[in-house]
Amino acid sequence: MPARPPEWTSGVKGSRVSVMNVLITGASGFVGRAVTSEVVRAGHSVRALVRRPPHEAGGPVAWVPGSILAPEALREAARGCEAVIHLVGIIGEVGDQTFERVHHEGTLRVLEACQSAGVGRWIHMSALGTRPGAVSRYHRTKWAAEEAVRGSGLRWTIFRPSVIYGPGDGFVNLFERMSRWSPVLPLIGRRTARLQPVPVELVARAFACALDTGMAIGKTYDLCGPDRLTLAEILATILRVTGRRRLRIPLPRAVAQVQARLLEAIYPSLLGRAAPLSRDQLLMLDEDNLGDPAPAQRDLGIDSVPFEAGIRRFLG
Repeated sequence: MPARPPEWTSGVKGSRVSVMNVLITGASGFVGRAVTSEVVRAGHSVRALVRRPPHEAGGPVAWVPGSILAPEALREAARGCEAVIHLVGIIGEVGDQTFERVHHEGTLRVLEACQSAGVGRWIHMSALGTRPGAVSRYHRTKWAAEEAVRGSGLRWTIFRPSVIYGPGDGFVNLFERMSRWSPVLPLIGRRTARLQPVPVELVARAFACALDTGMAIGKTYDLCGPDRLTLAEILATILRVTGRRRLRIPLPRAVAQVQARLLEAIYPSLLGRAAPLSRDQLLMLDEDNLGDPAPAQRDLGIDSVPFEAGIRRFLG
């Protein structure tokens, strides 16, 4: 992960806890790699539970093959750990990897393993917009997972990030790649819906900082950037940073629904991957995805940068 940018500030409040053995689920993903690097940098020992250990396995991280839905592998992975950072989540469904199975059932299985192994500290990845009665199944299952965490008896902290960007993300980089060859970029969802994109480095720093202060225990934090932007404004910023000019055209709701249905049928069955656009995502794109970054900044001593300055670091 790149060195922490100079615009950032970090000063964890409260006394420094001792070095811990930390189990991280989902450590090989886009966010997981950044969180793992930051936790190692903070001096903790990391055990990473992943389906397939990366080719570069070794070094300061102990890569453990396994699944969050496999109780025996979970109990073995959690043995001897003092804390768990649970990052596993999906944005689209493939086969038996459903929102309910991964977000809710998977969280229950990891919680059970932690309770059995005597793990006391839990730091949880949720999502901004998670709430009871949410319109999307993604957010409803994230809420069910949060409720399980709150009722677990562990010393928990929950983070709710907005859209996360950085090198290798599936959001900013998707539109940047599209703008290389397409003269048109689609505007999907409600035109006035706003997002607060957050850099992956800030998310990683928040998780690492939460390990080092008791102030975060029993709290739920929004992780979001300072800018509240519509999708049109986000695309305009990407084009400005890359020096390109492209038309931005709203995609009619009916067309987007048909496209999402087709992608949901094609990608999982033929490519074995989640569709890049789903009907559940369309529901989320119709809503504001906004939060309050102040509590995380106050308690964890972290700060962010404006969206344009953040993406210039890897697109400029």
